[in-house]
Amino acid sequence: MLEVEGLNAFYGHIHALKDVFFYVDEEDMVCVIGANGAGKSTLLKSLIGLVKPQKGVIRFLGKDLTSLPTHQIVHLGMGLVPERRQLFGPLSVLDNLRLGAYPWIRNAKESVIEKHLEWVYCLFPILKERRSQKAGTLSGGQQQMLAIGRALMSRVKLLLLDEPSLGLAPRVVLDIFKALVDLHKEGLTIILVEQNAQLALKVSQYGYILENGKISIQGKSSDLLIDEKVKHAYLGKRKEGADR
Repeated sequence: MLEVEGLNAFYGHIHALKDVFFYVDEEDMVCVIGANGAGKSTLLKSLIGLVKPQKGVIRFLGKDLTSLPTHQIVHLGMGLVPERRQLFGPLSVLDNLRLGAYPWIRNAKESVIEKHLEWVYCLFPILKERRSQKAGTLSGGQQQMLAIGRALMSRVKLLLLDEPSLGLAPRVVLDIFKALVDLHKEGLTIILVEQNAQLALKVSQYGYILENGKISIQGKSSDLLIDEKVKHAYLGKRKEGADR
């Protein structure tokens, strides 16, 4: 579904991504983990056209995205849930969800729109209950649910999530991740960038570790969970024999 080959991206003079090769098959859930500043968010922004790569190729469903603007990439079926959600706070929950459907809503029948809304409401029932409430007055967890729902409303085929657990209580994080697992079971392809490395590896099938803009380790998530280097660096577990 997604092929990234030799991707290089810059912020000014900062070389944020360095020859990144990255692949995602249809219906996979893939996680990307790494320290702050490793290039994880830059990778997602490059995929959806918010950061233009200086070198390399990005293909989605066989189409070269490298020079396409973001709105065209969204039309093709890629959706981003950005870090810190970035909702339209003064607008209602319902208005935020309908804005997520902007690529197709203009010519759609109201019955079709309602069907998509009900799908999101089934995933996050609290959004239906709060559909008339201003998005900016929701709790952090409810805002994250709304941000995911907004992306889903675009008829997304590949969902990109940037730190969905950021700033949320542990119980809410588990609810969010349960919803992601349910979406994956329905056949949605997901790329998950996440600081909670253990949880990300537990719910995904394949993982990439970014270090200083480069992929340093990759493999099946189940293998990365027991890899000593990964455990020591990202899972908060010491190597056997390490000083205490």
